[in-house]
Amino acid sequence: MMKKMYQEADDQLKSQILDQIPTPVMAVNRELKVIYMNEAGKKLLKKSADNIIGLACKDLIATEQCGTEQCGMLKAISDGKSFSGRTEINTGENRIQVEYSVVPLQDDSGEIIGGVEFIMDITERVLYENRLKEQSHTIREMSTPTIKLWEGVLVLPVVGVVDSLRAQHMMESMLNKIAETYSKVIILDIHGVAAVDTAVANHLIKITKATKLMGCECILSGISPAVAQTIIQLGIDMAAINTQATLSDALSEAFIILSLEVITKE
Repeated sequence: MMKKMYQEADDQLKSQILDQIPTPVMAVNRELKVIYMNEAGKKLLKKSADNIIGLACKDLIATEQCGTEQCGMLKAISDGKSFSGRTEINTGENRIQVEYSVVPLQDDSGEIIGGVEFIMDITERVLYENRLKEQSHTIREMSTPTIKLWEGVLVLPVVGVVDSLRAQHMMESMLNKIAETYSKVIILDIHGVAAVDTAVANHLIKITKATKLMGCECILSGISPAVAQTIIQLGIDMAAINTQATLSDALSEAFIILSLEVITKE
């Protein structure tokens, strides 16, 4: 009798501790029926214990993984291992971005009798991450503005440090613009680039080859003395690339390629 009282007191203490946790905690049996939900979970679902206990967890917290082999709770019970991930919860009233961790629930003999899931609302964090991605995308677009300079002629002025990631984005931007405008000549002006390394120089060569595959001639202009010396020291062959000293020279070359002539009216 005394042992039973101690057990009940211990269970009550554990329940009180779980209720103090500010994030939802849910326990289910092997049939994925809810056997426990702490106060934070009840608050999230806006339901009392009587409307939660005994129901299938998928009927309370609907996610894309519910009822599939990707269900974290099902994996934890089947494999006997912890599992974590991100998903979106549909409570019927709200859609909430969450990060969850699931662990197997064992009895005193070590047999798995269900699972326990800890849920953290990360909606604000996801919104912040999405804003950062949008800002990063905007910054990349601003750093690689492919501009229509003349009919059939594009120019991409590059300023600042060029690393492999930016060089790759430059290529994507140029190729997309060529496809959109059907341009025949694109000028890559690197007058504002102070230094290049082997990887960047190789990317420049790849850019010129990629544009040529799309039927567009790439002219590289604005190579500074420092960059020219670096390219020579690195032993990179730039002979196949059409280079011009200035953007003005590159535009004149573009007119020759397009068989255009600029006539100044008196």
